[in-house]
Amino acid sequence: MLEDRSCLISRDYPRTREQEGTWACMSYRLEKFDSLHGKRALENDGEEEFIATKVPKQSDVEESLETALTLGALSMSQADESSSQRHAGSNSDSSSLIHAIGRDNSISCLIHCSRSDYGAIASLNRSFRSLIRSGELYRLRRQNGVIEHWVYFSCQLLEWEAFDPSRRRWMHLPTMNPNECFVFSDKESLAVGTELLVFGKEVLSHVIYRYSLLTNMWTSGMRMNAPRCLFGSASLGEIAILAGGCDSQGNILSSAELYNSETGQWNTLPSMNKPRKMCSGVFMDGKFYVIGGIGGPESKLLTCGEEYDLERRTWTEIANMSPVRTGAARDTETPATSEAPPLVAVVNDELYAADYADMAVRKYDKHNRAWFTVGRLPERAGSMNGWGLAFRACGERLIVIGGPRSVGEGFIEVNSWVPSEGPPHWNLLGRKQSGSFVYNCAVMGC
Repeated sequence: MLEDRSCLISRDYPRTREQEGTWACMSYRLEKFDSLHGKRALENDGEEEFIATKVPKQSDVEESLETALTLGALSMSQADESSSQRHAGSNSDSSSLIHAIGRDNSISCLIHCSRSDYGAIASLNRSFRSLIRSGELYRLRRQNGVIEHWVYFSCQLLEWEAFDPSRRRWMHLPTMNPNECFVFSDKESLAVGTELLVFGKEVLSHVIYRYSLLTNMWTSGMRMNAPRCLFGSASLGEIAILAGGCDSQGNILSSAELYNSETGQWNTLPSMNKPRKMCSGVFMDGKFYVIGGIGGPESKLLTCGEEYDLERRTWTEIANMSPVRTGAARDTETPATSEAPPLVAVVNDELYAADYADMAVRKYDKHNRAWFTVGRLPERAGSMNGWGLAFRACGERLIVIGGPRSVGEGFIEVNSWVPSEGPPHWNLLGRKQSGSFVYNCAVMGC
């Protein structure tokens, strides 16, 4: 009988160059769940507000289950395991997963499911849980061009949230547990593979906290070869490059490193032509670019960028690659260190920038090496010299996270624009109350 089962139809997620077809997968729906042994599962924010297309409301039990298991809160007691294995029946065969169609077809179905469903799927039995926690499904998704982009951001010092643009859901990550020095230090964030890395400082040394999508836990202890802060960074699949920044003595760096999330290894790269801090990084056309920042003996604002060729292992300086602000923004005498690093993002190998002063969106002409205005930012995307405003690529879209605020209250809004559809027209995906602005933001595509 199938009364306690539900048929889950996976969403279409874009390949690198083409759209995926629709795949249907059968999944069980559990009717209850127990405590997750000290791990804080992701949960829906009670203040969330869905905009435009609304997801059908589920029962409280279903909502709690889906939320608690989302993103890898997979630990279960032995009694739960036994119950799940009995419930799954023949699907407990570790060699086939879904017995009727075999292991290969099972995996083919699973890689086309939304990763929102992986937590519930992993609770079926030990075989499904082992498959998902191993990271194998995410590697296969990447190989097949099946990628979902979620936005991770922090509006509180130790709190991180995730936003799923497709289902328009807000979720909480487990709370970080660092010391007080880390709490109040400058931080950078980076999403690579299935990991979210948060960089900061504890007393006399730099530290990295790592959130794993596979385990739904924070860990620390990772160290790069040359610890730093205030660097530029970007990720491409399972690799990320970090360039520039400052060491623990405040010296501005020209060094760079590559991190591989599959191996957990840090490799030192050739140094840039110029040391710089408070810069930004992007991948475009298969190459890494570091843009803008502060450098030189007088800590001047840099307008140049540098291109790193991963095959040749060489850096090339590019003049005027940093977005140039015009009008009233140029007339101010704002110190370089008080401004946010360049707000840049790449969609379909095209570079865009957010000009917080003119509230404009600019696009980089790679042939003429010049910037031009294409439209406006969302009207309510406020910031303080660029701080508190997130401008990120999220698959085929550009995402702006920010919002209006007043004394004692404010809102965080997620707006998106798809550049391939024409001039900037921003769609409000979500809105929620927040007493602070966006401290850090990263997009994880996997």
